[in-house]
Amino acid sequence: MKQFCKSVLKITCVTINLCLVMACSTDFDINDLDETIFVRHKNADMPAYVKGNASEKVFLITLHGGPGDIGLGFSGEAFNQIEQQYGVVYFDQRGSGNAQGQYSKDDVSIDLMAEDVLALVKVIKHKFGSDSRFYLIGHSWGGALGTATLLKDQTDFIGWIGLDGAYSPALLYNQYIETFTSTANTQIALGNSIDFWESVLELVSKVDPVINFDDNRKLNIKAFEVERTLHDDGFIDFDDEGTEGVNTFFAYNLFTKSWNTYQIGTIIDDQGLFQTLDYTHQLSEITIPSLFISGQYDMIVPLASAQIAFESIGSESKDLLIFDRSGHAPLFSEPNRFATEVLKFMNEHK
Repeated sequence: MKQFCKSVLKITCVTINLCLVMACSTDFDINDLDETIFVRHKNADMPAYVKGNASEKVFLITLHGGPGDIGLGFSGEAFNQIEQQYGVVYFDQRGSGNAQGQYSKDDVSIDLMAEDVLALVKVIKHKFGSDSRFYLIGHSWGGALGTATLLKDQTDFIGWIGLDGAYSPALLYNQYIETFTSTANTQIALGNSIDFWESVLELVSKVDPVINFDDNRKLNIKAFEVERTLHDDGFIDFDDEGTEGVNTFFAYNLFTKSWNTYQIGTIIDDQGLFQTLDYTHQLSEITIPSLFISGQYDMIVPLASAQIAFESIGSESKDLLIFDRSGHAPLFSEPNRFATEVLKFMNEHK
């Protein structure tokens, strides 16, 4: 088992009152990293697992979904390929994974979580060098958090990758209704799982046309069922349930992870972020090169979210890729294509 050093380095940054705690040996092979570092910021200690080849001092920081998922949830065939060329930072956000701290409605906001990401950048620069350069990738909820981060400060980032991101969660309600309706009618016409798709249409007919919390939750829950059905009927190549598997099982304290997921999810729900948060009109302020990736059959964050973000982003260098055999997780459905496209983007803009 990896030995952690006993010494703790504290750095105070006056502008954001930041205390950073660095863990792991200072002896590391930058060509084959397997380090764990910690960010201590405003009542939270958040781990980041740094892996891969950072010989060029280029790092891809991951922002997981949820809120309440885990940084290492990105692990798999696609990211194994990315690690061969670049350093990858698998970050457990505030209130997620193995993160520790006090969390309440008064302690957590998306702005604070964006500051956490910027604090992580400072930690990595301190440990690996001030010449380190960064890409940011956000999946699902991580799309909203990544957007919030870049709107605060994009100067340290050379590229932004949105992966089935919820860049404007408040728009998801109507996107669910439209996507469920069109997909159900198409599948019924094809003769696939007719009873199920008729139940989807029945749900859509009963939800309030004006967004409300209870109906939004029902639609979100149904979205996962819809993707499973599309997988079972042969439209999605891979069911991303259980992708954590053996790769991450021993990396997490299951009690801490479960409690964090419950706590942070409850806080975000209570704040109503998924009913009110909309970055559509601010996306033009993000000007770094941007790549949006979405699954054709993403029902959890429908394709319309990526299309709107692509049209609204302020970058002169931007692209939108639609993965035809994927739902909400193209990195697992089509891992080789995903790795190829991400590496192509990173190679072009580093």
